[in-house]
Amino acid sequence: MSCVRQAVEDDVAELVRLRALLFETLGGDFFHPASGGDDWRSALAAVLKEQVTSDAVRILVVEGEDGLAACGIGTIDQRLPGPHLRNGRIGHVIGVVTDPAYRRRGHSRAIMRDLLAWFRAREVARVDLYASAEGEPLYRALGFAEHPDPSLYWRP
Repeated sequence: MSCVRQAVEDDVAELVRLRALLFETLGGDFFHPASGGDDWRSALAAVLKEQVTSDAVRILVVEGEDGLAACGIGTIDQRLPGPHLRNGRIGHVIGVVTDPAYRRRGHSRAIMRDLLAWFRAREVARVDLYASAEGEPLYRALGFAEHPDPSLYWRP
């Protein structure tokens, strides 16, 4: 059984390790550009240190035998309300990742259930995420569906 807890500042180095693992696993130039270098890791660590205590961010972890086994991050953005977004609050699931040594034990599912409960308690109108091919079946089983809008991006 997965014991999910909120991350603390002492978890930051492991959170950076797991996020790097996620990018390596996803691969490709978009997620893991050859020119990217490693300077993003210190920037990530600084942001995570701020966010572990933020009310608009929930960082959840599962302990492994030597470091963290899994993590997942939820954020809430305030957008403009509309008929399709009654209060304008949108949740985002970011970087749910499990160390390969701990996969297929329900850690990601446990993290997702806790994140979804957190979103419900904060009355978000919608939760968005980007799924890897491996993670998509889990998210669909939890009730996620195709987004009606196309997903596009732009980099300046």
